[in-house]
Amino acid sequence: MKNFTLTAASSLSLNDFLREKLPSLIGCEISNSKIRRLIVSGSVSVDGRQVRSPSFLLRKNCKIFVNIDSEKLFFEKQPDDIDFELGAKDVLFEDENIIIVNKPAHFPTEAGMVKSRDNLHSAVVRFLFARQKIERPNAKNPPYVGIMHRLDRDTSGVILFTKSRSVNAACHGLFENHTAKKVYNAVVCVKPSEIKNYPQGKEFAVEFPMGRISPKGQAAKWGRVSEKNGGQASRTEFKVLKALSSSSFDPAVSSQKLLLIECRPLTGRTHQIRVHLSSLGIPILGDTLYGGQNFERIMLHAKSLSFPHPVTGEKLCVEAKGFI
Repeated sequence: MKNFTLTAASSLSLNDFLREKLPSLIGCEISNSKIRRLIVSGSVSVDGRQVRSPSFLLRKNCKIFVNIDSEKLFFEKQPDDIDFELGAKDVLFEDENIIIVNKPAHFPTEAGMVKSRDNLHSAVVRFLFARQKIERPNAKNPPYVGIMHRLDRDTSGVILFTKSRSVNAACHGLFENHTAKKVYNAVVCVKPSEIKNYPQGKEFAVEFPMGRISPKGQAAKWGRVSEKNGGQASRTEFKVLKALSSSSFDPAVSSQKLLLIECRPLTGRTHQIRVHLSSLGIPILGDTLYGGQNFERIMLHAKSLSFPHPVTGEKLCVEAKGFI
């Protein structure tokens, strides 16, 4: 167990401040997801008050106390990731500033603490570097690729990376201000007695403050948390697209009623879509953390991403074919 007390030299988000300071203190690099997990778990206090929001804005000269349990922080379960190499068929859009790809399921978006574990960010770098070396055989430095947003390991679909640092601020703003519009598809499990409540075409929304509800050291789980206890506003709009034949998925779910749901998150909380659907009693197939029936993967797919291009302002809508 290690404790650190730091002082903010300027106004900066807690997440960015720790990303800047922690590597030199602990003697190694630490992923963005680990930093966010550290904050959300309640291991960081500012001026004596526990802060669980990564975007919390620090004031100049405030005191930040960080408690690090190294064994828990650096432990990373080795999941059964797929072997994946990005190919031209996986690229949905590309120009000199950005590249948008179709992420497969069972593959993490970014590097974790286990350096040997492959990830999509590294796959994009390899893809661009291999192409660069065809054009310039003597190229020695891999190209820059910036991470602007993330998808869970088991979530497939559209994800954007930057190819130039000059557009990072504009792209970050697209997601921070929710100018970028995301549409997901989810397969959900419905009790036979309640299927009548979800006819094709029905539209509904879920809105409540969210925060982490699992204890420190356990699998991170989010749920309804009041704003006074650190919960942040969340809203997702849904539409029932159609009923699905459960027998076409797996005999294990043949007793379930399955629906294909369109999901439009208007905020960007961790596990937001999963939590919102579970709160209605219609969890995503495969999402055992939130009450879904066991399946080969969590059946959630990022179908499309719409946004104004960070340089030209042209409206783009990029889609990725999913599981249906």
